[in-house]
Amino acid sequence: MFGRFVILLLAIALLVGIVARPSGGAGRPASYVVKPTDTLWTIATRHYAGDPREGIWKLQHRNHLTGTTLVPGQRLVLP
Repeated sequence: MFGRFVILLLAIALLVGIVARPSGGAGRPASYVVKPTDTLWTIATRHYAGDPREGIWKLQHRNHLTGTTLVPGQRLVLP
């Protein structure tokens, strides 16, 4: 009895594993092109709610920035 139950559960788990599809994630990451007057602070305040310092940290880490200098025309990936 118990063996049949375990086999049934394994069969159901296998079926779900085969039929299930990935969600596709959150889609393509958004990008932003830096304008001449932009700073990390202004970009963070426009695109992230709350404390801009957290947005700056996310921008720096996502784009592998070592400093705060931005160049007009530079493309940033928004996390």
